[in-house]
Formats: sequence, structure tokens, C-alpha cells
Amino acid sequence: MQPNTDPLASSSGVRKRMLPKEGENPAAFAGEIDIASHAVLAYTSDDPDHPIDNLIDGHYGRDSTFWAGAKPNTMERIIVEFDQPQSVSWMIYEVEDCVCARTQEVSVEASADGGRTYRQMLVQEYTFSPAGATFQREVQRLNLPPISHLRLTIVPDKHGSGPAKLNSLRLFASESSSRSDT
Repeated sequence: MQPNTDPLASSSGVRKRMLPKEGENPAAFAGEIDIASHAVLAYTSDDPDHPIDNLIDGHYGRDSTFWAGAKPNTMERIIVEFDQPQSVSWMIYEVEDCVCARTQEVSVEASADGGRTYRQMLVQEYTFSPAGATFQREVQRLNLPPISHLRLTIVPDKHGSGPAKLNSLRLFASESSSRSDT
């Protein structure tokens, strides 16, 4: 019998791994798209203290770095412009606001024609209250065929007041795309 060389196997033969604690940087999931290497982030504005770079800096969870729009109560847009079309199967993004009581809306649209037309994928509202709900992590299954652009529109002030904010954005390629890239 050969020794077990599987790094996930324990002495009992059970394959296992510890999940990261909330706020720790989880290891990249299979198929995660390196947005910084494969796309340009186009955006309407950012607060110099909370630049767009923070959106994809690898910090996740509560109290992580975040992107914020430059002005409160202003609709903002972020467009992920892929260098080459990408099949996106999953999207994870996080939103946190511990200061303002407000409702923020995030809509996500995809384009397969170089950004000329977009198809709406989802619209989600988040209600924040400093004394209650302050953090939201969304995990969305998209199953998109190759797209050239992914557009997020953030309306920060559906109810209340404050700047548009997003803590992180992660995209994952479809299984067949991630296998062909290896």
C-alpha cells in the first residue's frame, strides 16, 4: 500500500480542509478570473481614500478595504471591460456600510457585443442600519456565455443618504473555460 500523498487527506483517510474565518482572505476558488490581469475597470468616480483598486485587491469580509463613489447620493457605474470575452458562471460581491442608514441598489448587466447593448442579469437592494444590518455578501450564479463587458450600476440613496460603496468583486469562469485555460 502506497502512502497517501493527497494534502487534503487526514490520517483517517477523510479528505478535509478548514474554511477561512470571516474576514480572512479565502484561497481563490477554481476558475477565479484575475480581473486586474484580464480586464480594464472603467468607472464614473472614486473617493481618493477609497479608490476603485480596492474593489479587486483581494481583501474580503467585514472591515475590508472598499471602493466608494466621490460624491454622496450619486448613481455610479463600474464596467469590467474584458481583454478577451469571458464565460462567467459565478459572481461574488460584498457591500458594507456601518455609518449610514440607507438602501443601496446594485444592478448587474452583461454585454457580448463590445458594450453596445446590455442585458440585465440582476437587481438587488441592500438596507443598511448602523444598529442592525451592516454587511452583505452576494453569491450569484450567472452562467453567462462569453461576454465582453459586465456593468454594475450602484444607486446609493434609494432611501437615506450616502456614497455608493462596494467592498469586493470576484468573477469565476465556467468549468469548461477554466479547464481550457490550463
